[in-house]
Amino acid sequence: MNTPAHLLIGAALFGKRDNTKILAAALLGGFLPDLSLYLLAGVSIFVLNISPQVVFGDLYFSQAWQLIFSVDNSFVIWGVLCAFAFKYRSAFFIALTSAALLHLVCDFGLHHDDARAHFWPLSNWKFASPLSYWDSNHHSFYVAPVEGIVTAAATVFLVMSKLHPAIKTGLLILFFVELYTLSNWLRHF
Repeated sequence: MNTPAHLLIGAALFGKRDNTKILAAALLGGFLPDLSLYLLAGVSIFVLNISPQVVFGDLYFSQAWQLIFSVDNSFVIWGVLCAFAFKYRSAFFIALTSAALLHLVCDFGLHHDDARAHFWPLSNWKFASPLSYWDSNHHSFYVAPVEGIVTAAATVFLVMSKLHPAIKTGLLILFFVELYTLSNWLRHF
């Protein structure tokens, strides 16, 4: 799924609409499994002037990058962190780790060629899903509308709550970024 979808769905399911700290934790948890991708790609493209074709065609699939993705996309690591959050009854970390785990569940089912080793460090095995959220060779024309509808429902749920108008505006911006990204995937891939 696209990162904005992860944030909005995670926030809708695990954020507390009357507690901005817990809502922020859920948004952060929805983002953290993608953080390394943004950092690696951002530095490569904007600082090192490496072309996006090289970044996403070669570097993305390199052993070094895949190892980093295995760490921040590990069910094992996030599961242990979530267990500790529940053990110590930390609402902030329960929201954060639950949203991160939801992110991984969604990615597990929606990545084919770009799948990650979700069971690292126990295994480097990757599940090449028959479905993809972006690749038309793997049914993105069916997946993307479902992603859009679920994200829209999450956004409506959040915006209809008693959140500060600035937070609602930020959530709506995230939703429009999601729609823009979905439309680009469908047009170009």
